[in-house]
Amino acid sequence: MFLLKAWRATAFGVYGYLNFTKNGFMEHSKKFRPEDMEISIEGKNCMVTGANSGIGYATAEGLASRGATVYMVCRNKEKGEAALSKIQSSTGNSNVHLEVCDLSSVSEIKSFATRFSSKDVPVHVLINNAGLLEQKRIITSEGYELNFAVNVLGTYAITESMLPLLEKAAPDARVITVSSGGMYTTPLTNDLQVEFSDENFDGVEQYARNKRVQVALTEKWAEMYKNKGIGFFSMHPGWAGTPGVANSLPSFEKKFSGKLRTSEEGADTVIWLALQPKEKLVSGAFYFDRAEAPKHLMFAGTRQSHTIIDSIMNTLHSMFTNV
Repeated sequence: MFLLKAWRATAFGVYGYLNFTKNGFMEHSKKFRPEDMEISIEGKNCMVTGANSGIGYATAEGLASRGATVYMVCRNKEKGEAALSKIQSSTGNSNVHLEVCDLSSVSEIKSFATRFSSKDVPVHVLINNAGLLEQKRIITSEGYELNFAVNVLGTYAITESMLPLLEKAAPDARVITVSSGGMYTTPLTNDLQVEFSDENFDGVEQYARNKRVQVALTEKWAEMYKNKGIGFFSMHPGWAGTPGVANSLPSFEKKFSGKLRTSEEGADTVIWLALQPKEKLVSGAFYFDRAEAPKHLMFAGTRQSHTIIDSIMNTLHSMFTNV
């Protein structure tokens, strides 16, 4: 097990340095088609979680600039209002709205979903961008480990809650979940909350586990709802210098100073996935720099772990319905 973990870390480090940095983006962008991004989506409703900063902000602004009606789901009302004002000003699009919701709380997500559903608007694009890397083991008021609560349970809860409105937008509806290359370092596990390990809690490893779950969830949703007219996609934004990275991984940010992508470069593939005709995309796939990417590194031993996703889905469903 030690050797396997060491191999995953080494393979991830090499693969990441060659591909996930700003230099990787510049190299890959040589193959980008500018016309792919010159698409108006006026009249489409897009929901972006964690939209007040970083990749979420860049995504919301990019969609608003292309005419979309954007719903920014943010935890902090003041920060959300400031971001909303900036996006409306920079894009000239007044159809940008703030929805306040703490995605670490299932009860808040349910309340938000009830409020939002009363608008009876179809959701063409749901972007699960909100994420957290907390280094200490913190338990939420609902009894869940905080990273898991935001990254996994929150993503599950808001996606399941929005399904009726996504169906209203079928066959053009899609869900895009912002994962992380960190998921390459870990297999899927049923130990979702790192039980009984307060003293040895590793926030980075927990974040990686969470992001692996997101990729496997996307596969499962694509299979479950393939006849509903909803596409499900996960993606990796590369190593971007966002406020979240600065707060959670200051040593990483310092080590790669000048080599990290901008938030806009990190958001590029999110926006690309929102704009492309669905027939060009593969539901359940993992994307990176506007192309389908592998979900597992060679010899990493993570592929077979996805067979336990049904068990994980049952656990999440129980947590969601019992709140």
